[in-house]
Amino acid sequence: MSSISERVAAARRQLRNAGLSVEEADLSARLLAEHLLGWPRETFLTESFRTEPHDFAARYDAVIARRAAREPLPYITGQREFWGLSLEVTPDVLIPRPETELIVEAALDVYADRDAVFEAADVCTGSGCVAIAIANERPAASVLATDISEAALAIARRNAARHNVADRIRFMCADLLASVPGPFDLIVANPPYVRSGDRSGLQPEVREEPEVALYSGSEGLDAISRLIAQAPSRLRDGGCLIFEFGLGQEIAVEHLIGRSRALRLVDVCRDLQGIARTAIAKRTR
Repeated sequence: MSSISERVAAARRQLRNAGLSVEEADLSARLLAEHLLGWPRETFLTESFRTEPHDFAARYDAVIARRAAREPLPYITGQREFWGLSLEVTPDVLIPRPETELIVEAALDVYADRDAVFEAADVCTGSGCVAIAIANERPAASVLATDISEAALAIARRNAARHNVADRIRFMCADLLASVPGPFDLIVANPPYVRSGDRSGLQPEVREEPEVALYSGSEGLDAISRLIAQAPSRLRDGGCLIFEFGLGQEIAVEHLIGRSRALRLVDVCRDLQGIARTAIAKRTR
């Protein structure tokens, strides 16, 4: 029998040969081993010299084969961390990404007081990551989380229960804000914004995610355009709309908000690479 570290080293080579980068292969091989063993990273670093458990090889080889086929790592483990919270994810939901935390940061900046009382809507909630993070950070807030997918809402409900905020988040199946009652003090959204023609250029892992959460017309702006049109009638005076958009869409988003008679662009937030990711607009009338 091999040691755990030997088995993981072989998996790294297999994943690199499958087209993963060195960093992705190394991370996937280690995280999948830790997942099956139930070990934190510290234990893996100190104990991986041990002989592998008798049932480890078959189970590990099976999940490595799935990763080599470019199945996203979070779908294999069933977990993804967002805002320091462990969330359930499945192929029914978009995998939460670090840049989406900019939405949460912006929302918390608007309501900087931890005891602030406000009503928010989280549109295209998916796994519920944004709604749950906001509810966790602002215990006096109430949130309505919407999604067009009932399967996604089922996962979001379970995640809300896991983090003890289910009593302050309501869930509703809706296409953006259609039929959604208001008004709200805050609307946040991570809508689909990938151009429909860009599918072939995406990483294989991304193409495994739900199409309804990714693609939004030839320019990737269909959902964003509808969101900007719908938001003013659901916002209280002075309320904020905060949403994520795609690479290279900053100017188009500015124009869309500029054409709205009831919204004013307040700020555009950038990620650590300086890429514009999140728009903040305020209802002015």
